[in-house]
Amino acid sequence: MGIHGSKPQKHVQVLILGLDGSGKTTLLYKLKYNESVVTVPTVGFNVETLETERSSPGLTVWDVGGQRKMRPHWKHHYADTAGLVFVVDSSDHKRLDEARKELHRVLRYESLREVPLVVLANKQDLPEALSPEVLCLKLDLRKVCEGRAWFIQPCSAATGMGLEEGFRRIVYLMKTPLKQTQEDIKIKMRSKGLGVTALKQVLLCG
Repeated sequence: MGIHGSKPQKHVQVLILGLDGSGKTTLLYKLKYNESVVTVPTVGFNVETLETERSSPGLTVWDVGGQRKMRPHWKHHYADTAGLVFVVDSSDHKRLDEARKELHRVLRYESLREVPLVVLANKQDLPEALSPEVLCLKLDLRKVCEGRAWFIQPCSAATGMGLEEGFRRIVYLMKTPLKQTQEDIKIKMRSKGLGVTALKQVLLCG
């Protein structure tokens, strides 16, 4: 993730959740080792550390299994979580409603109330993948993330596209107060000459 200089002095916990088959483990190892790893469904969890820029804390990333029998155990990992990454298979249209329900259930937990969220719209390399804008609507992100810092990032665990950007975004959201993230977006949009309508669309969809 663009490491420079000495390692950060501390690590913060980031939790990766999502349905089984969404690509959580594959993208984690692609990001860490830049290798495409053939994985089997995660029973339990994987833990990896990712170093970030010198001024940011490193990440201790918990990748927790997404099968139905594992999901009731997700809550045991919520304590001390500083950032949440939820992975969605953009090409699996039939399970989007299941993904939406699980995401909404997770975000209702009090211990995750103000924890920033990055949704990784995975498998964008597949022709049937839905765009982040469509996924934003189908997952009802605007409603469920009200009062929370969040972002939706297109990515591909197979090619590595968008993975670093997604994790850089979660680091940014963890470091930056919600009002400041919104103000940063406004400044960036104005610098590009975009109007009020476009600005509202961006703020409503990450």
